[in-house]
Amino acid sequence: MHQSTVSKEAVRTADSVGLEISISDSKTPSSDGSTDGRKIIGKHIYGNLYSCSSAAMTDEEELRSIVIEAAKAARMTVWDTKAWKFGGPKGGVSAIALILESHIAIHTWNEFQYATVDVFTCGEKSEPRLAFQHIVERLKPASVTKHFADRSSTE
Repeated sequence: MHQSTVSKEAVRTADSVGLEISISDSKTPSSDGSTDGRKIIGKHIYGNLYSCSSAAMTDEEELRSIVIEAAKAARMTVWDTKAWKFGGPKGGVSAIALILESHIAIHTWNEFQYATVDVFTCGEKSEPRLAFQHIVERLKPASVTKHFADRSSTE
């Protein structure tokens, strides 16, 4: 079994200059889900958006539109979307796009002008970095923390 690893510093450096890191020479699983020993490509980008200034933070339909646009920007296929509001003093909105490749989720907390974003894909051609970037541009945070995880199989 061959296993490749990339340091967190290498990922941060590559991401800061807009480079995509790929450590796989695998192929997409067949239609029956088997991989014939090849690894599945899993790319996961998630993060926190602080001091968001967008009115979309409180708007279910706008957040639903944002996750759909993000999926399209990242070459993902939308299967379904859901959005809903939570009441109370710390209320917010959640919006989720179920995509054929996996999911995109945004959760907001109005009181704190704070949002979390989660983009996961197991598609070789999709670019979750572009989906994350689109969401950041639309929610207009003052600062962002972003993380990348290679969720690919090691076999």
